[in-house]
Amino acid sequence: MILMGYIHGLRCSELVSLQWHQLDLKSGSIAITRLKQGNNSVHPLTAKELQMLKRLRRNEPNSRYVFLSQRGQPMTRQNVNVILKDLGIAAGIEIPVFPHALRHSCGYKLSNEGKDTRSLQWYLGHKNIQNTVRYAELNANRFNDWWV
Repeated sequence: MILMGYIHGLRCSELVSLQWHQLDLKSGSIAITRLKQGNNSVHPLTAKELQMLKRLRRNEPNSRYVFLSQRGQPMTRQNVNVILKDLGIAAGIEIPVFPHALRHSCGYKLSNEGKDTRSLQWYLGHKNIQNTVRYAELNANRFNDWWV
């Protein structure tokens, strides 16, 4: 769940509302329905995601939702907050870890890899590119090797 939130820049609400009909495990893709009036898109799934999703599906073949709590109910935003808080503490991260940090981490990672801002806008589902520009503004290393 955390890996998918990070890789696809999902908002917590998008993550917990993810349903099996949005996933195509044969072609290896996810149809992302963005909230906050964002742009929907289809992303490829990594081999690791596919492996884990297939295992989840085998364990809960009749579930409508992809991610379930220990009680077999759809995950809630509160469940995800608690999980990330506990994982952050266990990892020794000194600041609180929140679900939206996964989305921001995705944006910064892809920007730091040199992905262009317009593509990143569509990947994250932003309607307004101003919401995407923040990820590119902080990367001073982008100028390295320009005049070598």
